[in-house]
Amino acid sequence: MPFIYRNFSISPHDGEENLPSLLAPLIGLAVADFSDFRIVRKGVDARRKPRVKLIYTVSFTTLAPAILLARLAQIPNLEWQAEPETTLFTPLRSHQRVVIVGSGPAGLFTALRLAHYGLSATIIERGQPVEQRALDVQQFWRNGLLDPESNVQFGEGGAGTFSDGKLTCRSKDPLVPWVLEQLAAFGAPPEVRYLAKPHIGTDRLRLVVRAIRQHLQERGFTIRFGCRLTDIAALNGTVTSITVNGQEELPCDRLVLATGHSARDTYELLDRRDVPLERKPFAMGLRVEHPQELIDRIQYGSARHPNLPVADYAVTYNNTATGRSAYSFCMCPGGVVIAGASEAGGVVTNGMSGQKRNSAFANSALVVNVTTADFGGDDPLAGVRFQRHWEHQAFLAGGGGYHAPAQNLMTFLRLPGNVPASSSYRPGIVDTELDPVLPPFIISTLREGINDFNKRVRGFVTAEATLIGIESRTSAPLRVLRDARYESIGVRGLYPAGEGAGYAGGIMSSAVDGVRIADTLAAQVGVEHTTP
Repeated sequence: MPFIYRNFSISPHDGEENLPSLLAPLIGLAVADFSDFRIVRKGVDARRKPRVKLIYTVSFTTLAPAILLARLAQIPNLEWQAEPETTLFTPLRSHQRVVIVGSGPAGLFTALRLAHYGLSATIIERGQPVEQRALDVQQFWRNGLLDPESNVQFGEGGAGTFSDGKLTCRSKDPLVPWVLEQLAAFGAPPEVRYLAKPHIGTDRLRLVVRAIRQHLQERGFTIRFGCRLTDIAALNGTVTSITVNGQEELPCDRLVLATGHSARDTYELLDRRDVPLERKPFAMGLRVEHPQELIDRIQYGSARHPNLPVADYAVTYNNTATGRSAYSFCMCPGGVVIAGASEAGGVVTNGMSGQKRNSAFANSALVVNVTTADFGGDDPLAGVRFQRHWEHQAFLAGGGGYHAPAQNLMTFLRLPGNVPASSSYRPGIVDTELDPVLPPFIISTLREGINDFNKRVRGFVTAEATLIGIESRTSAPLRVLRDARYESIGVRGLYPAGEGAGYAGGIMSSAVDGVRIADTLAAQVGVEHTTP
């Protein structure tokens, strides 16, 4: 049984490799007494900058546990903890035909969890395998040639494959550690299990996604790329089949819909087929890009020590008079701003970073809440039209070719400024006023918010920062309604999943949603497999 020591604070100069020797005298043991010494959690405390500390929770066993158990109450931060129970999966079999639409986190983790039960499914993905998808995306970034079926939004791994790969999750859901263990098992850095702000990085995430694909195929899953859902057939209110690419019918008893928040044609299909939908608020705004070294100095109070992670930030502002909030979203330290369009004639930005986060830039979305009253319509697709309109305005302001409109942060605030600093965004930026690319209420709230952010993150407002438009795909603009069993309230056998269905907001929450749907499916369709 392991001991747990919490809130173990060290200087970045001490070195993580010295944790056992630093802890031993605090609890009256010799280093040789430790066995199975592990980091459980790791974070950064920069509240007393520049005296930044690394904060650890560690676990260990010892050959002389009775000594520590006798002194447990006298040693602050030390606990004794029973081993967690191992999740056991009853082997199941089923004749039900399960189809998963989409190979993002929700779809892949639905499949992975089904595989743990011994079940299988067919996965259809409109985009391409991650190897081909990466080539298609690079071509788009180099020359502005968009493939509407293989891009930053569509393809194996979902939108998160071209992102920072952040695995933070506000939820304390007990499934989160299981998801992290699976990611580590398929090639994510081992430290994702314990970092306070874990991330994989887009480069490593592509390898993880490929490993998951190979694992699923070895366990009997059929994975088909270049297959777009174009129709759903139901009999007496229950799914019976789907149509892909407008011509091929696939029989289907259970349909997991995990298409992501940018599959607007799927939303239109659901609306035509009277699948219950409702409008949902989201947020829109701009990307801001600073030199990473500047953010490091602001957050740490001095140049960053090599043992500290590249610094990030989180800022919020609320105008109680208008009910509008501005806040940072999807902050990417050591990253780049990317073109994320999935439709012709629209500019969409996002942030991405590699595992090492070694870009010279830090970027974050700065967004404002958009309510359903802002959509200009009462039907479920009103939010989609709202997004499209402003993405097209950004395309026009950028002069076409998916160049992004951009403005120096100071000139956006109507302060003496400059032309935009160099940017990581490709195919490129165009210096222009940003007021026309977003609704006036977003522009005004952003100006208020950015000035307020500078009070919390001193130096945030600087001529070294560039604003790039627009960030419009923060979350789905609608929700596909479902019941407590994760099933559509209007069509039996249809399971809306993840971020695209309006029930998640990132890689981890989408994955957890997929796991819960898989558990539900296993209970509904699985029959215990017994050996005769």
